Amino acid sequence: MIADPRPLAGRRVLVTRAAHQLGKLSDQLREAGAIPVEVPVLEIQPPESFERLDAALRQFSSYDWLILTSANTVRALADRAKKLRRPLVQHESLKVAAIGDGTVKAAMEAGLEVTLVPASNVAESLVEALVGQVAGARVLFARATLARDVIPDSLRAAGAQVDVAYAYKNGIPAGAPEQLRGALAEDLDAAAFTSSSSVTHLKSAAAEAGLAWPFSGVAAISVGPVTSKTLREEGWEPAAEAKVSDIPGLVKAVAEYFAGS
Repeated sequence: MIADPRPLAGRRVLVTRAAHQLGKLSDQLREAGAIPVEVPVLEIQPPESFERLDAALRQFSSYDWLILTSANTVRALADRAKKLRRPLVQHESLKVAAIGDGTVKAAMEAGLEVTLVPASNVAESLVEALVGQVAGARVLFARATLARDVIPDSLRAAGAQVDVAYAYKNGIPAGAPEQLRGALAEDLDAAAFTSSSSVTHLKSAAAEAGLAWPFSGVAAISVGPVTSKTLREEGWEPAAEAKVSDIPGLVKAVAEYFAGS
């Protein structure tokens, strides 16, 4: 019998993204020979209030920049605009900054032309690219309710007027604790983390399921430095971190970890 030459052959890897986003990571893990164990611990839910977002959409034409940091934000923004019957029409002077290929694709599907994409998929890289361009500008930053303030704080310090509007919040699906219990019952080799929210929500799901944290014998693989920092804050030292903060980079980090273990 010929051994499977793929780098992650037979490795069971926990995937915790929102249900509608599982496919990309799971598919690439499968291509590398892994067995993705899908337990969505993130669920996109409406924010407590749409007040800020509605106000921003009603004066959309007054902004000089629109900042988008996730595909979820783009979809939530477009959905809310549709409900208000105020389509996202990009006026001539509006520039759009987006983090990551998935966000750029979602923005294009929503009819927006992206002006700026930072060199890496982290807030700090976006700030570095924008900080010299926003003095006196009016900026709309649409985001999840719980997120770091690096972008708005830095742009305000650079002289921009920044309106932060909440487009959605991350919740935990009702079935996540039971699914997680079942996944751990069959053993896992690694857990792939795509965001800080995936870390904190997985920890909450584990607590609800009565599971010890961190998971014994499971390697935590992080998509980048911000997620690694959250893992450490939550008591789980990352076994590896992606060199490039995207899905292919994360899968590569998982493969390299097991190649060297």
